[in-house]
Amino acid sequence: MKLARDLKEFETRLGHSFADPALLIRALTHASISSPTRDDNQRLEFLGDRVLGLAMAEAVLDHDPSATEGQLAPRFNALVRKETCADVARQIDLGAVLKIGRSEMLSGGRRKQALLGDAMEAVIAAVYLDAGFETARNLVLALWGERIRTVDTDARDAKTALQEWAQARKLPPPVYTEMKREGPDHAPVFTIEARLDNGHAATATAKSKRQAEQAAARALLGEVEK
Repeated sequence: MKLARDLKEFETRLGHSFADPALLIRALTHASISSPTRDDNQRLEFLGDRVLGLAMAEAVLDHDPSATEGQLAPRFNALVRKETCADVARQIDLGAVLKIGRSEMLSGGRRKQALLGDAMEAVIAAVYLDAGFETARNLVLALWGERIRTVDTDARDAKTALQEWAQARKLPPPVYTEMKREGPDHAPVFTIEARLDNGHAATATAKSKRQAEQAAARALLGEVEK
């Protein structure tokens, strides 16, 4: 099977040339465009999540041989979460070659975090099936690169960390309020306020509610922990 030019260019950005190009095509095929004769990438996504997990578990262990399990777990979670996978997908412009249905295309599917993150995991699985774990691991290490070396020493989920801060001081859990939503339906931008019962509050803006909540929690943590 001969790949189209855009997929060959994607192989270059990815850093892997497929012996079985059908694996790459399947990894890039979203369920919204699948058919009885065309498999989507959901099963590959399931496998890729596990391949990424093993590769990243090894990476965080190797990066800091003295770290405890309590330090390693949040770093690992920060590196494998959907947002990070989507960021890597954007880094190699995966959205440009993602095969999606018309409805997803009209709603901005090529930019959606969930679709990009899932497809990135599917591509990792495709590389694993095409060339084995060592090749897949090396590809993950190359694509994640500096993220592994600079992941925060304490990469706890910011909302969890803020709630723990409040509980330790016998305060109710923080409250998150959507202050504003802007932009078109296919690419909304949310402004979220995080507020503690003691009156401290912070706001943040992002392309998803979850990201905005996390950013607001992180900002509020930075304020109360000064």
